[in-house]
Amino acid sequence: QVQLVESGGGLAHIGGSLTLSCAASGNSFSVLVMGWFRQAPGKQRELVATISSDGSINTADSVKGRFTTSGDSVKNTVSLQMNSLKPEDTAVYYCYANVRISGYNYNYWGQGTQVTVSS
Repeated sequence: QVQLVESGGGLAHIGGSLTLSCAASGNSFSVLVMGWFRQAPGKQRELVATISSDGSINTADSVKGRFTTSGDSVKNTVSLQMNSLKPEDTAVYYCYANVRISGYNYNYWGQGTQVTVSS
């Protein structure tokens, strides 16, 4: 089992910034991909950004140029720096990890953290 613990989030003004962090913990696992998804009310969960173990980054077009994801493969952590926030960024943000345990891949999700952007 792998646990994902998120921190950060909260309330920001339009144009403001927030940082989300996530740490993965457990026994005998290796992280293949970590990143962030979000889900706004009445909408499907969508990709925000992910970073793979080889360092490659996948970022949604809607946040490119505003959000930056980074990871630490030793500490098994991932962060999301969110700048120039817009009201449409309001959502519950979920940390995600795809990990390998004993030769099998598993997906894990954090509990979610609310991000609200308002004037």
